[in-house]
Amino acid sequence: MDLSIIIVTWNVRALLRTCLLALPAATAGLVTEVIAVDNGSTDCSPEMLAGEFPHVRLLRNAENAGFARANNQGLALAAGRYVVLLNADTEPLPQSLTRMVQFMDAHPKAGAASPRLVRPDGAPQPYAYGEDPSPIYLLRRGLAHRRQGYLHDWGAAAPLQAGWVSGACLVARRSAVEQVGGLDERIFMYFEDNDWCRRMRREGWEVWYNPQAEVMHVGGASLAQNPRARALYYDSLVYFYRKHYGRLAGAAMQAIVKATHPHQSA
Repeated sequence: MDLSIIIVTWNVRALLRTCLLALPAATAGLVTEVIAVDNGSTDCSPEMLAGEFPHVRLLRNAENAGFARANNQGLALAAGRYVVLLNADTEPLPQSLTRMVQFMDAHPKAGAASPRLVRPDGAPQPYAYGEDPSPIYLLRRGLAHRRQGYLHDWGAAAPLQAGWVSGACLVARRSAVEQVGGLDERIFMYFEDNDWCRRMRREGWEVWYNPQAEVMHVGGASLAQNPRARALYYDSLVYFYRKHYGRLAGAAMQAIVKATHPHQSA
């Protein structure tokens, strides 16, 4: 088995169908399996999966278990040499996942990698990769935003190493996953990809951004339905700081969040 495709879905039935229909062309030449984890959808997504895509292995959660926990459920069943966490609101372009597997085969030290994410209009999507959100990095990013710019070149043509890559389409090597474990389930959503990539790098694995494969990403389709999304972002950021930079750094970030976003929990 070359690739296990894990799709966590929550109330995005039409987008999920589009994603699944794109997979045969995206994985041409590969031996694959698809595992869908439904997080308590109420839009008949599970029924659509069972009726239209019987080859997809479906796990159904009674409630929204969060991105990390649901992906870990899929990881526990995955049999591929590689696994890809694939958002339900993506449309992998032809040969995209095939190229990602070929890239991983050619870079044996790569523990995780992602393709270029593009918007529906074809423009590169920001924040497809980045560095650890250290205080200095966040300051540099904030200054770049004030200048109406970005720290990274999302349109870069050549592969490059990064601190983390987006969980919207993240290909991971099985041996790296077995070494570092799954996603941190204390994170409901946001920063679980940062955390996973950081843990892989600590064990000597490389993290790569490969723009020679492209996946279209609508972005935010499920998040738009979750009124707690912004608060969860800041909760996860504070948790990430506490975990990786220590309690004092976590407390400092919590104070910053409360001062700058007083209506969000953290």
